[in-house]
Amino acid sequence: MRRNQGCNPLDHQVARRQFLAGAAGGAISLGLSGAPAIAEQVQGQHKRILQVYLQGGVSQLESWDPKPGTEFGGPFRAIPTSVPGMHISELLPYTAQRMHLLSIVRSINLKTNDHSQGRLFMEKGRRAGEYPYIGSIASKYLAPENSELPGYIHISTRGLNDSTSAFLGAQHGQLKFEGVKPPKNLGLPKGLDQTAAARRIQLRQQFNKQFGRGRPKSMTESFDVSFQQAAKLMARKTFFEKTPDGKDLERYGKHDFGRNCLLARTLLENNATCVKVTHHGYDSHAENFNFHLEQLGEFDKTFAMLIDDLHERGMLESTLVMVYSEFGRTPKINVRYGRDHWGTAWSIALGGCGIQPGAIIGKTNEKGTAVADREVDAGHLFHTYLQALGIDSTNDHEIAGRSIPIGDPTADAIKELLG
Repeated sequence: MRRNQGCNPLDHQVARRQFLAGAAGGAISLGLSGAPAIAEQVQGQHKRILQVYLQGGVSQLESWDPKPGTEFGGPFRAIPTSVPGMHISELLPYTAQRMHLLSIVRSINLKTNDHSQGRLFMEKGRRAGEYPYIGSIASKYLAPENSELPGYIHISTRGLNDSTSAFLGAQHGQLKFEGVKPPKNLGLPKGLDQTAAARRIQLRQQFNKQFGRGRPKSMTESFDVSFQQAAKLMARKTFFEKTPDGKDLERYGKHDFGRNCLLARTLLENNATCVKVTHHGYDSHAENFNFHLEQLGEFDKTFAMLIDDLHERGMLESTLVMVYSEFGRTPKINVRYGRDHWGTAWSIALGGCGIQPGAIIGKTNEKGTAVADREVDAGHLFHTYLQALGIDSTNDHEIAGRSIPIGDPTADAIKELLG
């Protein structure tokens, strides 16, 4: 059986994994592991981002904004969290005990139900036009000048290869890792030693200079960036060669998402600036409740363990954490027991760097069909993310003699979320 029966694009066509019976009823356990050395290392380090993208559109009613006992509420209960008065879905029991580190925005209205439009709006903070993604902006303004890692890394088992950097330049575009597999050709060719490799690089740079005379810089820049990123990763290939610790795998889960989040933690510990992890498969046009039990059962503990580790290592204060989709799901349940696309009234969670923890911003009406208070869109979220990181989103990018507003001038930050 295939999930997402109502949509045809390739990134919707995912084979259903085995149903995870009992996933919602797991016992709460902090599962912390000591890491004092890392906590010392990260003191005073630069600000960074962890993006957890729930691709396809997680249901707000089965996650951050449950409506049990209402017409469209579905079968799951709302459970208390570590924040008095805050309740989320029973499908997130581990995350519920970490909500004192996070906040919820429950009043998002994108005015679109299209996957591509919603995704681009959530990443760019603009409804249209060629603008950089949040990760590319972080790479531009937050990455250390001599960073040993690319500024924007996306860990995903599949998905779209977006052009994320727009006018900021190729060096700030996303570098996608296919899960925990090392990028291809990460080692030197057989028979080529380090001395010969260095001479080859010098020759390439000489040719680049000759070719670049009288030509736009962009013609050679993308190739240069590819070589530079490859060289950096060749020096850090142990990230992929080292077998994850058995205890960590037990805590995070041996599934792809667990392994991907362990890699994300390692990258952040080593001063990566923006790491995005995509968890695929939330486009639940059929069997919404079964699939959310499965998907969030996989997400919940893994995400909670990652939050624990960032917090324990002293990294959460300097790491903005975003858990988001391209939209939510319809309150109305369709004839296939699914929920369809819904950008009208839905939720995200965020926390960490610059964010006031334990807050709830906005609300939806009793049935979840419309925003009832403090309506915001992706433009407001975009300003909020950047200002939480210390970037003045009301300023301009200065690019080749042009001034381009960083954030949408018609929107502003959610001030009550900024810590």
